[in-house]
Amino acid sequence: MSKTILITGASSGIGKAAALHFAAHGWNVVATMRSPEKETDLAGLENMLVTRLDVQSPETIDASIAAGIARFGAIDAVVNNAGYGQYGVFEAITPEQVQTQFDVNVFGVMNTIRAILPHFRERGEGMIINISSGAGRFTLPLISLYNASKFALEGFSEALSFELAALNITVKIVEPGGTTTNFIKTSEERFSAKPLPEYDAFLGAAFKMFDNLKGMQLATAEQVAETIYQAATDGTDTLRYLIGNEDFKRRVENRLSLPDQTYIESIKAAYLPFMGGKGG
Repeated sequence: MSKTILITGASSGIGKAAALHFAAHGWNVVATMRSPEKETDLAGLENMLVTRLDVQSPETIDASIAAGIARFGAIDAVVNNAGYGQYGVFEAITPEQVQTQFDVNVFGVMNTIRAILPHFRERGEGMIINISSGAGRFTLPLISLYNASKFALEGFSEALSFELAALNITVKIVEPGGTTTNFIKTSEERFSAKPLPEYDAFLGAAFKMFDNLKGMQLATAEQVAETIYQAATDGTDTLRYLIGNEDFKRRVENRLSLPDQTYIESIKAAYLPFMGGKGG
C-alpha cells in the first residue's frame, strides 16, 4: 500500500517541489495551502489531494488531516514547510509582526503536530519533518525575528524527538542554506523600514552582506525536495539534514566548532566593518 504524506505550504517553492517529488515516487500526497482554488499544477493528479490549510487557523489543520485520512486511509508523515522570514532591525518591527512571525513559523508547526499526533499514536508510528533553515543554526543581522523563530523550531524539534521516539514517531529537521525560490523576494517584501537614522551605517553594511549572499550558488527547490524524500525514506533516526553549498556548511561548522566569542568577533569583522569588529 502506498504511503501518504501531508505537506504544508505546498503552493510554491520547496512545498510544491516536495509534493511533486513524493507523488512521482508513488506516495499519496495531501498538498495543503492557504488558497487551493488557485492551484493548477497539482490539482487533478490521481495520488494528490489539494486542500486548504492555514497554519494560523487550527480548524483548517484539523480539516486537512481529516480529508487526507478520508481520501487515503491514513497519513504516514507530515512535512511542516509553511513559513516566511521577517526582515528588518528589531526596533522597527511591530509587535504584530513579531506575533505573526511566531504564529506561522513556530506555533503553526506546533498546532499541526498537535493535530496529527493522536492519529500517529493510534497507528503506532509516524514521521514529522520540520523545514528549518541555516538561520536556525547561526545568526545574521536584519533577521533577528526569523532567527528567533527558527532557533525555537530547532530546539522544539530536537526535544520533541526524544519524547516521541518512545512512541515510534520520528522527528527530523531539514536545514536548507538558501534556495532559488521566491522566499527571499517574499521576505524582502516584509522588510520593516521604519525610519530610524541611527541604524543607517549598520544597514549599509548589512545590505552589502545580503547582496553578497544573493550571489552564492543556491540549492534548487527540487534539490531540497530530494533531501526531504531522503529523510522520509532512509530508515534512520537521523535528526538533521543539511543542504547547501560549501560556504553554508562552513558557517554551520564554524558556529559549532569555534569558541563562542571568536565566532562572534568574526561575524562583526566580516559584516560590521564600521564597528571595527568591537561592537561599537
